[in-house]
Amino acid sequence: MESDIDIKILSLFITKEFIKSGGTEMNKLSKKNLILVSLMLFSMFFGAGNLIFPPLLGQLSGKNLTSALLGFLASAVGLPILAVATVAKSGGLQNMAGRVHKNFAVIFTVLIYLSIGPFLGIPRAGSLAFEMGISPFLPKTMNTGFMPLLIYTLCYFLIAFWLSLNPSKLVDRFGKVLTPAILVLIAIIFIASMVKPLGAFSPAQGAYAESPLLKGFLEGYMTMDAIAALNFGIVISLALKEKGITEEKAIMSNTIKAGIIAGLILTIIYAILSYLGAGAQTRFGVADNGAQTLTNVVYYLFNNNGVIILGLIFSLACLTTSVGLITSCSEYFATLVPKVSYKSWVTILCLSSMLLANVGLTKILKISVPILTAIYPMAIVLILLSLMHNWFNGYNSVYLFTMIFTSIFSIMDALSQFDIKFKLLSYVPLYSQGLGWIIPGIIGCIIGYAYGSIRDFRLSHETSLPSDSEKSLSLEANK
Repeated sequence: MESDIDIKILSLFITKEFIKSGGTEMNKLSKKNLILVSLMLFSMFFGAGNLIFPPLLGQLSGKNLTSALLGFLASAVGLPILAVATVAKSGGLQNMAGRVHKNFAVIFTVLIYLSIGPFLGIPRAGSLAFEMGISPFLPKTMNTGFMPLLIYTLCYFLIAFWLSLNPSKLVDRFGKVLTPAILVLIAIIFIASMVKPLGAFSPAQGAYAESPLLKGFLEGYMTMDAIAALNFGIVISLALKEKGITEEKAIMSNTIKAGIIAGLILTIIYAILSYLGAGAQTRFGVADNGAQTLTNVVYYLFNNNGVIILGLIFSLACLTTSVGLITSCSEYFATLVPKVSYKSWVTILCLSSMLLANVGLTKILKISVPILTAIYPMAIVLILLSLMHNWFNGYNSVYLFTMIFTSIFSIMDALSQFDIKFKLLSYVPLYSQGLGWIIPGIIGCIIGYAYGSIRDFRLSHETSLPSDSEKSLSLEANK
């Protein structure tokens, strides 16, 4: 009996001490699981576009590769990792956007999930996987028909559907299988290029000859991965909870760690791909795009087998990105419209993406790309303001005015893609580089800070003054 009492007292003591310590041991992620979560995040970032941009950058920058790559990494890796960190600290994209206005938060978040998901990223990934993984092996007569693409995308989205149904298993499936497969295949190409060198780097071309750092930064900016990073925050959070991480602080810190590790892996892969592109120019000349550059490289290194390797890389990269987008979009819309279950949203997104990949992708791109052009600067502004939140005392007016000024110019830039011209834009600094929103955004930030400071001063001044009742009491006391 006494031993039972002693055990109960001991268990109560341990529980009490555990609560005092904040339960840190239970919410500690192992190094193995941290690596797996990081690999999952990397694979969701690393889509077809990420394969294409670096080789083209290497091809055009040539001897200025180092400077161009540094600029590219600053925006193509830096911005997404900052986005992951800010989403983690803010408790979600909608919480971040809510600092501007509650209605803006819903509209902005829905637009981001739709434009980067079912209206662009997911169907494009399916069609690109076919173009790079299957199309090169088909007879020309079959490539003109719709049936091969239909059959491929049906199989592709069935696999994506199956993987997306259990987001809790993504860490193991991506971290242990799919991502290592992508990394091994890229490593094989890189090692082969060391054994069988491609060629010396050529002189830089165009803007890469004059300002390689800036040009590289602009190319990285155009990957628009920061928007995808805003989407993936919800998937990382779910993955961590599945691994036993439930405290908000632990989720935040581990999300940031995973983002940094994923960023380091992206940096290494981008460096390898840009190196391959730089060496390819001397041997093959200037290709039209990064995909053609990579095709030339793998064919030179492995003959026909190289095309198979490249096709596998593209297929796996597209699949992991698609699953990441399907999962994040479905999780968000299931919370926005609770009557429609997560599984139903997965089904809707897979079916609609398959249809768009086959019949309507070109038309939908004409709408979704301008939407992305409009909201991407807003997303970057939201990320930067969230990072500097304490610097301007968290004034809502800073978020509001900065977003208003930024959105006016980013929307005008988007409308120009429909041949709607605004003469004002030609006078805006950095407009020709696609960054015409920066100066207006800074002006809006200054106005918002001034407004917030004046309002705070007035409120503090009013509270420091005695009220009418206090004045009357003071007069009576003096009498």
